Amino acid sequence: MADNFGEIDQFDRKILETVAADGRISVTDLSERVGLSKTPCKARLQRLMAEGYIVGFRAVLNPAKLGLDHVAFAEVKLTDTRDAALRSFNEAVLKIREVEECHMIAGRFDYLLKIRTPDIRRYRLVLGEKISSLPFVASTSTNVVMESVKEA
Repeated sequence: MADNFGEIDQFDRKILETVAADGRISVTDLSERVGLSKTPCKARLQRLMAEGYIVGFRAVLNPAKLGLDHVAFAEVKLTDTRDAALRSFNEAVLKIREVEECHMIAGRFDYLLKIRTPDIRRYRLVLGEKISSLPFVASTSTNVVMESVKEA
């Protein structure tokens, strides 16, 4: 039975949930968890990838082990929000490796950036040298994370 999210059924949903939690799971183990035999499970997995439901697999790194304990969210207000300005900002922000996420926001500011650095001093440099000099930046406001309760 298909749901409101396209032509995927309960087995497809279970496959998506399972590989989202463990992208390294074998097809054999996946088929057991989903309740399908190996061949149809593998075919469904390949179809879900081909149709764009699964866009990739990645390793989740431990930021603390890498010395990247400091997380801040920067609210960014632009001087211009026409298409050309937004494209220019988007292209430039992609080049800043400390920016882990960038979201255009509807609200009192234009973008929300998640920035990960070793410490507050490095964050201050990233903010002052890189983010503030991005195209069309009018102002920024920072929220520093005290504790991460849940991260993707």
